[in-house]
Amino acid sequence: MKTEHKIYIALVLLALLGVGVFLTQKRQKEQLAAHSATAATADLPSVGVAKDDVEKITKISIKNADKSDVTLEKKGDTWEVTKPVNAKANTANVRSLLDNLKELKLKEVIDRTSGTYGQYELTDEKAVHVVAHKGDEKALDMYFGKSGSRGQMSRVEGKDGVYIAGGYSSYLYTREPKNWRENSILKFEDENAVQVSVENKNGLFSFSKNGDKWAGTFAPRDKGGKIGAASAKWEKFDEAKVKDLLRAFKGLGAEDFGDGKSDADTGLDAATTNGGIVTIKLKDNAGDHTIKVGKTAKGQSRYAIKEGGDGTIYVLSSWSADWALADQKRFEKSEKKDEKPANPHEDEAAGHMGMPGMPGMPGMDDGE
Repeated sequence: MKTEHKIYIALVLLALLGVGVFLTQKRQKEQLAAHSATAATADLPSVGVAKDDVEKITKISIKNADKSDVTLEKKGDTWEVTKPVNAKANTANVRSLLDNLKELKLKEVIDRTSGTYGQYELTDEKAVHVVAHKGDEKALDMYFGKSGSRGQMSRVEGKDGVYIAGGYSSYLYTREPKNWRENSILKFEDENAVQVSVENKNGLFSFSKNGDKWAGTFAPRDKGGKIGAASAKWEKFDEAKVKDLLRAFKGLGAEDFGDGKSDADTGLDAATTNGGIVTIKLKDNAGDHTIKVGKTAKGQSRYAIKEGGDGTIYVLSSWSADWALADQKRFEKSEKKDEKPANPHEDEAAGHMGMPGMPGMPGMDDGE
């Protein structure tokens, strides 16, 4: 074998040996990193709520630095807000919170001491403090602070240290107290409505459905405030406006609440004067819904209450509330503006002084 051939073979073997050494070292590094990560993970506190325990949660308290503290408690099969007020809880929002509890986990340790709590907003005064109970037992007790490029900073009650938490959805825990409450007021299918009435300072509007068509009457108030007789025929009545009203009320929800407000504040004791009363009757004796609307709460929103309800005072957006204040024109067809003439010279002619046929008008016969 020639010398140069031996050299080539030796180089090839040397290259293969180098590749083997590289792959072996790489594999060793990966195994070392994996073992280190496993050890680090094993050293992290266990948090979150096991999937099988989520339905056993009976109480959740949330303390936010810039909002009122909120406490949610399960009573029977339903959830209620017990702080800052006593009210029925928003089922969907509570469900989202419960589902998130089982997603919480610690991914990495940042600091084994409490020295950086202030830096990461994990002090008692700044953090979002979440405590979940399973009966008398605590299932979760954690604090959540800053969130940045490294992740969501957190700490665990009773253990010093700053950790990066996974699975935490901030918006689920930092809702305004009002958003933990059930805000649904009415829920019905608008096709099932057969009668609607609106009574306010303008008078009484009555609408009835015959087949697929709506008919309406309006009985105005006289100067003394008494409702008179309805007009025989309402020429400009537009049934589409009744359908608009029903769309605004079929899924009626509150944007806020008027807890602790007096009659003088809400004006609901004299709704026909301060706002109006909307009554909706459903077919097949499915029930009547009556909403009283009172004074302005804030902006254009108004206080309201459901007749026969639990006495909760709601705040309705103007989109819904304004129907209770409607005047006659609100339920009438809009007047169309006159269309422009096809010939632009007609506009020019209409602007001249004088009558058609007068001398000096362009294109007109002067009579001679």
